Amino acid sequence: MNEPVELSVIIPVGSRVDDLDELHRSYVRGLDEVGLLYEIVYVMDGPMQAERAMLVRNGVSAKIVQLNRAFGEASALMAGFSHCRGAKVLTLPAYFQIEAEDIGKVIAAGESVDFVVACRTPRRGGWFERMRRRGFHKLLQFVTGSVFRDLGCSVRLFDRRVLEEVTVYGDQHRLLPLLAANQGFSVREVEVRQSPRDEFRGSYRVRDYVHRALDLFTVFFLVRFTKKPLRFFGMIGSALVGLAVIILLVLLVQRLFFYEALADRPALLLTSLMLVVGVQIFALGLLGELIIFTHARDLREYKVAEIVDIGTSAPAAPEQRKPSYVPRSSSG
Repeated sequence: MNEPVELSVIIPVGSRVDDLDELHRSYVRGLDEVGLLYEIVYVMDGPMQAERAMLVRNGVSAKIVQLNRAFGEASALMAGFSHCRGAKVLTLPAYFQIEAEDIGKVIAAGESVDFVVACRTPRRGGWFERMRRRGFHKLLQFVTGSVFRDLGCSVRLFDRRVLEEVTVYGDQHRLLPLLAANQGFSVREVEVRQSPRDEFRGSYRVRDYVHRALDLFTVFFLVRFTKKPLRFFGMIGSALVGLAVIILLVLLVQRLFFYEALADRPALLLTSLMLVVGVQIFALGLLGELIIFTHARDLREYKVAEIVDIGTSAPAAPEQRKPSYVPRSSSG
């Protein structure tokens, strides 16, 4: 019979990886200081034959989940979650990112909240790296209203029920704290020391920036308009229709009072296009509302944090009450 596990550690191994033997020993030292019964699950996101052979050869105490090809970190995270047993889940990167001694600080913070995000401080990097990082988090705050400083850190601790209720795919694992907060989970950011070996030696392509922007837009829609699609599409459609009506009124005034022809004016074609597109976008939002309405019974707008049953006594037997109205006896 397997012993109960208090903490499950998931380490996705993908394109960026350091010496796993040294990293494993470093993580074990930090986890042993916590004093919890834990398990470590490595998820090989792709072939990763050399890294897997190193773990097997060194006889590390861990579980290895091998994926048949590279699916991405989000899929690796979900695969590791389906093969772990702990009530708390800690995700760690397959490379040096924080000082392992600060793992205990992250776990301690998780005693009072549902989700803990590690924030590396002080951050190192060049001026472009700092500008890129600051710009992303400012845009994130503007779009979603959430204030985070280091969503690029892979060190996160959360309750098991977070991934039971929040599904991540693509590259949305970076924005998992936003999705968890949207579901009503309490999220906290904790400062940890950045590892001196945490250096990104590659470069980001233009496609990567486009993907991050699209992921941000996706999460913005999921957070704000998943259950109210008409508010999103309706605003865009109404704005287009309203603008088209204003332009059309101007054209009519010019035609009726200033005798300007409408046949050769591009504004008339633009107005017609805006009307058609605006109505279609509005109809798309209405269709989404109909779909949401048909599944409304399966959707919950609330999240129950706790149910306390103090106990109730058995109901007393009803008393034999006298009728409030006693009919008079008829006199003979």
